[in-house]
Amino acid sequence: MAAEKCRVLNIDIECYSDVDLIKCGVYAYADSPAFELLLFAWSFDGEETKIVDLAQGEELPEEVRAAILNCQIKKSAFNANFERTCLSKHFRRRLSPDSWHCSAVQAAMLALPRSLEDVGSVLGLEKQKMKEGKDLIRYFCVPCKPTKANGGRTRNFPHHAPEKWELFKRYCQRDVEVEQAICHRLRNYTISECEMKLYCLDQEINDRGVLVDREMVHQAISCSRMHEQIVTKKAYELTGLENPNSVVQLKSWLKRKGLEVDSLSKQAVSDMVRGTDGEVQELLRLRLLMAKTSVKKYEAMERSVCADGRLHGLLQFYGASRTGRFAGRLVQIQNLPQNHLPDLELARTLVKQGRFEDLEMLYDSTPNVLSELIRTAFIPKLGHRFLVADFSAIEARVMGWLSGEEWVLDVFKGDGRLYEMTAAKMFGIPMEQIHKGSPERTKGKVASLACQYGGAAGALISMGALKMGLTEEELSPLVAAWRRANSHMTQFWWDVDAAAIKAVTEKKPTSVGKIRFEYKSGILFITLPSGRKLSYVKPRMALNKYGRNGLTYEGITENKKWSRIETYGPKLVENIVQGTARDLLGESMLRVEKMGYPIVMHCHDEIIAEVQEGIGSVEEMCQVMAEQPEWAKGLPLRADGYECTFYKKD
Repeated sequence: MAAEKCRVLNIDIECYSDVDLIKCGVYAYADSPAFELLLFAWSFDGEETKIVDLAQGEELPEEVRAAILNCQIKKSAFNANFERTCLSKHFRRRLSPDSWHCSAVQAAMLALPRSLEDVGSVLGLEKQKMKEGKDLIRYFCVPCKPTKANGGRTRNFPHHAPEKWELFKRYCQRDVEVEQAICHRLRNYTISECEMKLYCLDQEINDRGVLVDREMVHQAISCSRMHEQIVTKKAYELTGLENPNSVVQLKSWLKRKGLEVDSLSKQAVSDMVRGTDGEVQELLRLRLLMAKTSVKKYEAMERSVCADGRLHGLLQFYGASRTGRFAGRLVQIQNLPQNHLPDLELARTLVKQGRFEDLEMLYDSTPNVLSELIRTAFIPKLGHRFLVADFSAIEARVMGWLSGEEWVLDVFKGDGRLYEMTAAKMFGIPMEQIHKGSPERTKGKVASLACQYGGAAGALISMGALKMGLTEEELSPLVAAWRRANSHMTQFWWDVDAAAIKAVTEKKPTSVGKIRFEYKSGILFITLPSGRKLSYVKPRMALNKYGRNGLTYEGITENKKWSRIETYGPKLVENIVQGTARDLLGESMLRVEKMGYPIVMHCHDEIIAEVQEGIGSVEEMCQVMAEQPEWAKGLPLRADGYECTFYKKD
């Protein structure tokens, strides 16, 4: 007898909260005492879409309520984390992510946009998201400004604009219909079982959140503002300008002092400081201090923290559609400043205790100190500590493994001294002559980091080669030396380029080593060793910026627009390597969590777990991370770690 088909409940909701959803995230949004569910639209198994007007006293039918609480019924929504989190607050019980399907994630896996409106547009759906929605949400879902015209009220209710409210209800229903249409269009591209497990773990981590040292955050903000006032006052006294932060006024003042400048960017000012003296140099130094802001991430923590003292929703699953990597949200933990202060705990204590004068006296730059302390605002709960572990040189290992660069794999099977061996191969000198401070190692390191994905002289400069003492004349020979030393990697770029082009132009499956390429239904799929596919929508050949025929596809560009993007072998290889590294991290996260190490954050290739005192160890966590998946035979993995009472970069 055939198994009964699982029922599907497609959902869209509209809510009110006095907390800014974009700036503070859905967890703080729903955590507000003012939070209220206004509208609930739904459809069972593609049937007629219905709606309940909760704001005007209607109640959810018992069938719908029971379905939401029933783990055997699949709930589907676009960006399901919003619906699940808000409904958890409404029902006053945490709804497990296990029975939830997110069509935004399904779209992202095909490299489609993450917004309902944009996906509908790209797919050319018959029914599109109603454009009136933004204005209606602004009217009903957020506080309004009190005016004489509105009687001084701070919120708009349905009875204030009945026609708008009826339109809002149709808008909510339409979102369900658009989401259903997306699910139908993508029905042949289901989320795999492995990815669903990882998605559920991601939701668990976001639900769990991480504790914030609120007193330290508060004091750090106060310290930053006080420092800003002091520096601005010094600049005012030095220049006499009405606004020392004004670029126009500063340029005019510098011109009167004999220095004409085109830019007052941080880099430009840093370069000018070294060639000036006297008042001009002092003003430029003050400019750097005024431009150095460490307060934004602290402010993000302060406004986004929930009543439980924890920050939730710091990570977005499949945030980078080109690779499938996670993206940082709210505080952007993916780009936190590193900490190099030798007395990190002392500096942290001074800030937390509000001893700002001592901080000014002991350290050269208060903004730099505050910047380095951002990580330390994340703390474990009482009776616990953080165990932190990350993969060692994961991209270099994956690149060597995929390209068949055996000497790289041999290095990682041995002492792991990649930069020294790279330099030895590049310059033809014995490795024993290369030590940590030698110029050859520096060149080997910067070349390894800059050249792996086809980078040339420009990439070396971006990596800081000139600041390391290299000259521009050295850069091109350095690139050539690296490519000679890594001939298999270099060949891998162009083999991938040729295979991708052949798959698109001849519509035939191709492969390069462990990587497979296939054109299907208007998408170029690149299958990684894990079995997960990277997607490139509507690929075709076109003239690129170099005037040559090259591969292009449609996607989200850096300016957040859907348009045609150029690519080529080294760039595809970068996606492949980073995508594979992401899969290794994902599988290790599942194992680490299963071993009883509750993950509260992860950053690039690093996992942070909040573990009870006396339980577990860094060594065990690293061993679990470094286990080789079945699909990654021959790839030498290693994880290193440490434990701490506040988050830091060891």
